[in-house]
Amino acid sequence: MDLPKLVIGDSSRRIIGESAPMRTVLRQVEQVAPTKATVLITGETGVGKDVIAEAIHESSPRKDRPFKAVNCGAFYQDLLQSELFGHERGAFTGASSQRRGVFEQADGGTLFLDEVGEMSPEVQVKFLRVLESQEFTRLGGEKNIKVDVRIIAATNINLAKSVKDRKFRQDLYYRLNLFRIHIPPLRDRR
Repeated sequence: MDLPKLVIGDSSRRIIGESAPMRTVLRQVEQVAPTKATVLITGETGVGKDVIAEAIHESSPRKDRPFKAVNCGAFYQDLLQSELFGHERGAFTGASSQRRGVFEQADGGTLFLDEVGEMSPEVQVKFLRVLESQEFTRLGGEKNIKVDVRIIAATNINLAKSVKDRKFRQDLYYRLNLFRIHIPPLRDRR
């Protein structure tokens, strides 16, 4: 049976779903976009988790606010903390000036955290605090900073297994897994 195409996005970056699995994904995007819900996107490397995250943002009430993306697996964990939370001058060797992290930069908008399963336990604790209280402290800082950021996280690993293996915090997993979108591999999209 030929299904009609489902299209999300503008002409510059559209997602077109023709297969039944992708139509399901695109319906989920339409369902969750207008909400404030945290989203967990799962799927193999290269399936377009980042494209789906951008589609959620662009279809949301936050579309005119910042969209920031960080690959949590691309940083040493100390640098990841600085990237996420920012730092004060003198917080560590080489911190010659204050720097805002992506939580501040994305205030009012959306923060996409790719490969969230790569976070160290220490970073997971700090991230959980932001999810719970919508506030954080820069590295080397004392002042709490309030933010209004929608979180979209993505992973190519089985986070439930990582929780069972005590590599990922159970409470953080449940906070992230409020609305899950699984993107099928390319081979299953025929």
